[in-house]
Amino acid sequence: MADQHAPSPVDAPPSMVPALRWDEPPEGPVLVLLDQTRLPVEEVELVCTDVPALVGAIRTLAVRGAPLLGIAGAYGVALAAARGFDVDDAAQSLAGARPTAVNLGYGVRRALEAYRRALDASGDLASAAAGALAEARRLHREDAEGSAAMGAAGLALLDELLPGGNHRILTHCNTGALVSGGDGTAFAVALAAHRAGRLRRLWVDETRPLLQGARLTAYEAARNGMAYTLLTDSAAGSLFAAGEVDAVLIGADRIAADGSVANKVGSYPLAVLARYHHVPFVVVAPTTTIDPDTADGASIEVEQRPGQEVTEVMAPQTAGAEVGGALPVAPLGTQAYNPAFDITPPELVTALVTEHGALSPVTGSGIADLCARSRPATIG
Repeated sequence: MADQHAPSPVDAPPSMVPALRWDEPPEGPVLVLLDQTRLPVEEVELVCTDVPALVGAIRTLAVRGAPLLGIAGAYGVALAAARGFDVDDAAQSLAGARPTAVNLGYGVRRALEAYRRALDASGDLASAAAGALAEARRLHREDAEGSAAMGAAGLALLDELLPGGNHRILTHCNTGALVSGGDGTAFAVALAAHRAGRLRRLWVDETRPLLQGARLTAYEAARNGMAYTLLTDSAAGSLFAAGEVDAVLIGADRIAADGSVANKVGSYPLAVLARYHHVPFVVVAPTTTIDPDTADGASIEVEQRPGQEVTEVMAPQTAGAEVGGALPVAPLGTQAYNPAFDITPPELVTALVTEHGALSPVTGSGIADLCARSRPATIG
């Protein structure tokens, strides 16, 4: 069950509402999400009192982004345990909410394992619920720490690849604090460059059809006082041709064992453009995004989104009012091809930046080494 807190105007507080937080009001524990479907017009918190509400929020993209989905999945298991619901059923439902995002299942597994360990040790459901919550909070802290490490490692890599600073970075989709327990992944690198005085321009793809770049990355860039410019996805080629891009930074939703990268659809064309124009193409993601059980890019399940996201656009949100409905932009009955992600092969990736530093070139053996160091959780 979910309800919404009153909206706060975007231009009111200087600091952003947290993308996700655990709360314990008198009525019982809840997971509170910043509803990203309402940004940038207004900041509205969505309160989830059970796992079906959280699954719905994940599927509608009210909460999104690979690292944050892992955190949400862990807190979802803790929520089910604290509320006395069937934890195994909740874990299964959460893990399948979005098939491409490997972090979601990772977070669910970690909290579920902690729940089972505590239950086996004590036989007490309350202790088991506390164990799941502690593990979710631990994952949340780890992600924030990893985000800071990725920001620093990514900036060091940029300075090595592009001596002199004044970086002009092109990014796709949204990879900032809205997808993370910290400053994000790829956006964290751009933000680190900005804070160091070495970011000349952040080029922000709109990221169609749901405009995560226009709605969310531009929102975060403005909040941080960064120099940024928005462009349509189809304008990226002309930007490369004009020599206006020094590096491309993207995140990832799943990285296969061979280094193939699944990210928001539109990423692969940027990799091709970057290779042709001799521009570094850098993927920034925590090691939890690596899936050693997925052999290669062809083995990655790509989520197919509803066709209405392409054939219709939502009317703008206004403060205090509900969404005004969908506006058709194609003839009735038009079929739409709407994959949520595309796959970039490792040979087009200049470097992979994780919390353990930069990997370049991106190879299967290098990926295996990262996996060995990260010790991913598994269900026993």
